[in-house]
Order: sequence, then C-alpha cells, then structure tokens
Amino acid sequence: MHLLLWFLLHAVLAVATHRKGPSPRPDIVTRPHQPTQPNRPSPPRTKICYVQSHNDSITDDSSYILSALHECNDGGHVVFDADTSYVIGKALDMTFLRHIDIDIQGYVQFTNDTDYWQAQSFKQIFQNATTFFELGGEDVNVFGGGTLDGNGQAWYDLYAEDIYILRPVLFGTVGLHSGTISNLNLIYSPQYYNWVANSSNVIFDNIFITGFSKSNNTAKNTDGWDTYRSDSITIQNSVVNNGDDCVSFKPNSTNMLVQNMHCNGSHGISVGSLGQYATEVDYVENVYVYNISMSNATDGARIKVWPGSPSELSGDLQGGGGTGAVRNITYDTFYINNVDYAIEITQCYGQKNNTLCNEYPSSLTITDVHFNNFVGKTSKQYQPLVGNLVCSSPNVCSDIYATNINVVSPNGTDLFTCLNIDQSTVDVNCTTLNLGYNKRRLF
Repeated sequence: MHLLLWFLLHAVLAVATHRKGPSPRPDIVTRPHQPTQPNRPSPPRTKICYVQSHNDSITDDSSYILSALHECNDGGHVVFDADTSYVIGKALDMTFLRHIDIDIQGYVQFTNDTDYWQAQSFKQIFQNATTFFELGGEDVNVFGGGTLDGNGQAWYDLYAEDIYILRPVLFGTVGLHSGTISNLNLIYSPQYYNWVANSSNVIFDNIFITGFSKSNNTAKNTDGWDTYRSDSITIQNSVVNNGDDCVSFKPNSTNMLVQNMHCNGSHGISVGSLGQYATEVDYVENVYVYNISMSNATDGARIKVWPGSPSELSGDLQGGGGTGAVRNITYDTFYINNVDYAIEITQCYGQKNNTLCNEYPSSLTITDVHFNNFVGKTSKQYQPLVGNLVCSSPNVCSDIYATNINVVSPNGTDLFTCLNIDQSTVDVNCTTLNLGYNKRRLF
C-alpha cells in the first residue's frame, strides 16, 4: 500500500515538473488601423484547470476537454499542456463559455472518422458548411502557440469521390461576443479553416494556416476565414497558405478590418460570394483591408456576386437571384506577385454563359469601393489584362475608385477590362477586351 502511494506521488510530481504552466494572455494591439468598436476589457482569471489527456494520439479526450471548460468557466484559465497530444472525436458545443482563457500549448487533432463527423458535426446555414465545434459566449480568449490539426487528408480523398459530403470547418467561432483568438497554428482543415458567424468584437491575431493534400486529390474550399452575419471582426498579422479565399466576407459582414497579412496560393481577399440565395438580402459594408502580400493567387482584391439567373459553379454549389448591397469597401496597399487578376469585380459568379448572365443581370448594388496602392506583377493567365472591373449594368455599380495602381503582366501590359462602370473614377488603362471572370481554381 505504501509503495503504491509512493508511485502515485512521484507520478503526480513528474507531471507537475514537466508542465510548462499557463501562458500569459497575449497583449494584442491592433495596428496601424483600429476596429470600429474596441473590445471590452478582459478581467484577470483566478483559477487554473489543466486538461487531462490519454496522450496516445488515439483515444478520444473530448470529455476531458469539456470537463475542464465547465470547471474553469466564468473566471478561469484552461491549459492544454505543451508536449501533449489531445484527440477530439466528438462534436463539442462550447457556446456556453464566459470570462475564460483557453491556453492551447499542445497538439490537438480531430479524428478522421468521416462517417461520424458527417452525421454529428454542427450544420451551419450557409452553403454546405459544418464545424467540428462551436466556440461562443462572452469574453473568451484562445491562445497558447499550439496546433489544431483537422486531419484533412481523409476528407480530401473522400471529396474526390463524392462532392456532396459535408466537410467540417476546423475552427468554428459561432456566437462569440468580445474575444481574441491568437498565436495558434491551424493545419489540414477538411474545408474552411475559420468560420465566424453571429459574432461581434472578435480579434484574430498571429494565426498560421497551412495544409495541402499529400495525394493527387487536392484540398478544396480551404478558405482562411469566412465571416457571416458578424460585426466588428479584426483579422491581422497572420500567414495563410491555402487554395481558396484568404479571407472572405460572406453575407451580412459589417465593420471588418483585415491588415498585415501574407496570403499564398489563395483566391484573394473577397467580398462574397453574395446573391446566391434568391430569397435572401445580402449586405457587406464598412470593410477595410490594408497591407496585404498576395502571392501565387487567382485574385488579389475581389468582389464576387451571383447573377440574376440560376447558375452552377459546381455540382455542390449553385445559386443566383439574390439581392442586397456592397457599400464602403477599401482595399489599400497590396503587393501582388504571380496573381491572375490583381483586382476583380464580377457579377457573373458561377455563370459560365456570359450571354445568359447579361440577359439576367444581378440587382445587388456595389457602391463606394476604393482600390488604392497596388504594386507588383500578375501571372500570364490573362495577359494583356491585369484586372477585371465588370458590373452587370451601370445601374447597380457606382462610385468605384482605383488609385495608384502599378501592376503589370509578365509582358509589361497593364490593361483592365472595364464594363458598366464610370471609367473617369478608375485611374487604370481600360479596355473592352473581356476574358471573363476568373474561373480558374488553384486549390
């Protein structure tokens, strides 16, 4: 009996000795631009809870995670230990969080049980999005320098066989009001890396995103961030290596700030797609995007709107006919390297037939849009064109500005397709040559 107690005591001491302890909460500064609404102060935490782990990279640790979150909710600091692996095999509802810090120092991996996740992941109400978990509540800070691994390869291979499968988003921020998510590595997401819905006053800072397929089946729809029905979201100081939008402002995203980003392999920083659902009214307004390095991408800055007629981008993505408005959007200071279109506006998204698109133009309006200070070189994909500014009719686009645009194609041309916009407000070399919106997908 005494020997058993001796072993247990030494086991506890060994764990305590190897623990790094809680990380200090990062002091995040938004610069050079500020969000429209500053976050409320986050009070100090008064309790520490360590998440247990089987630490075998196999056994589900979901119950341990929920237990620690409940124990330290409303004033505590939850620690995922460094040099420790955690497995999540259950969909986690974490929308109850309040006044809590989540300190992820270790390695968190989601299981590749595709049957379970298709049945049990959280279904979102836009396109085919689902999430492994929903993190929400009030005054929540997530940080720690650790890694979340979506185990995406199984999903990339499965999607190649069946495009109708439901692939989870790696990080679901749903219903979070006042919080920060920072100092994390997000890898191998099955679909989007971040889904931010019904949230407000959230800052994402110092996030590293990467993950490509290791087979011939490419990783698709791997947006870095998608915001939806959210207000005052800041995304900054982050690196995204992916195969779809670096950041995408989905319907009813307002007061968005994105700054100091490096995007590689993406589809650009996009407003939209909008107007997909005929019964919906989509708004995106008050967006500021600043200081972006965009490399090896299909687009730099992009606004994408579905036409007025039903259209099909792919078997699992159709739409068109929705209404709404895009207002007060600024893209400022972009460094372009091997990008198909430095700037693109299209209201024919998803429609391969330009004649049909022109016959049924979008009614969604685009106003007060500014493209400032772009420099660099495009790819040869659309040369002699370097940009595409095409609205469905002059009645729906107004006050589109382009200033100090110094982007050329590999052969030195700098032409923009300009249709149905006021050319006097865009300081670019316009042409009627129209090679269409960018349908190419790098993935």
